[in-house]
Amino acid sequence: MWPFVLFTAAATIALLAAERAGWRAGVWIAKPLAAAGFVAAAWTNGALETPYGSWIFVGLVLSAAGDVLLIPKQAPRAFLAGLGSFLLGHVAYTFAFAVRGLDPITVGIALVVVLALGLAVLRGLLAHVPANMTRPVLAYVVVISAMLVCAAGTVARAGMPAIFVGALAFYLSDLAVARQRFVRQSFTNKAWGLPLYFAAQLLLAWTVRP
Repeated sequence: MWPFVLFTAAATIALLAAERAGWRAGVWIAKPLAAAGFVAAAWTNGALETPYGSWIFVGLVLSAAGDVLLIPKQAPRAFLAGLGSFLLGHVAYTFAFAVRGLDPITVGIALVVVLALGLAVLRGLLAHVPANMTRPVLAYVVVISAMLVCAAGTVARAGMPAIFVGALAFYLSDLAVARQRFVRQSFTNKAWGLPLYFAAQLLLAWTVRP
């Protein structure tokens, strides 16, 4: 697994450099490579040997597809397809956490906290979201919130805090994507969002070890 961790880290650095320079060809090269790295990391870590690992692997593959679909600029259909791919990836992660088992009390507590967080995010975001994107954004926030709640529930039930850390990092990195797309375009969003996202995927890939 570790060679692919280093591979993804190097590709992420190259991606940031390409984004900073506005070199689109570099983005098209580096981003798919970074995504392929975390998929390969999970594969070599034994992802397909357990139900939990298999669902995580599905989520990683869907996330990698979403990465590629979000590369084009001024392409609403590609963006929607990428959003859908990431949404399904979060669904796969939610199934993975449920397969491990969920602590109902922790799920209830996390639901209240994450619901408050989600409402705060939507309050600041929806004012900038075009009318035709409101429903997809709402659906996405619901799904990523459910994923985070289940991550907390499975850690309380079966241990491995890295699962929650990875899920939370993924959740937060999505905020950077939303801010970049709907609020204000800035390299700053990518400077913290991209490393956080790829670190989250690698962390989840690490948790699949049987």
